[in-house]
Amino acid sequence: MKLLLDTHTLLWSIGDSSELSDIATDTISNLENQVFVSAISLWEISLKYSIGKLHITNFDIVKIPYYCKEMGFTLIPLSPQDALDYISLPIKDNHRDPFDRMLIFQCIKNKFIFISKDTHLSKYKSSGLKYLW
Repeated sequence: MKLLLDTHTLLWSIGDSSELSDIATDTISNLENQVFVSAISLWEISLKYSIGKLHITNFDIVKIPYYCKEMGFTLIPLSPQDALDYISLPIKDNHRDPFDRMLIFQCIKNKFIFISKDTHLSKYKSSGLKYLW
């Protein structure tokens, strides 16, 4: 399976948090699966950390790309075409967060399975989103 980690899933994976569900932990650690991390998550972490909305004390956020490599995760960029094609993703009720929406879009476009605790994801099943938690 090709998986894309939501930002919180990435942070919890790096921090070895008990917040991860058993299914998420097993799926991420299964060596037969490919695990991807979007540049969007790194941007979200950097932005929220810099404005004080995110507090991380158990690891250095600047080293996240290194941690991803060590864990076997593949970093993916945001292409200019993805940035423009994002307009095609419908806006669903109460789900306007641009970071979440772009990650959802990348999942749909690349046929990834989204690993996320987000409770609003079912709204995007009709658009082709596959997810688990």
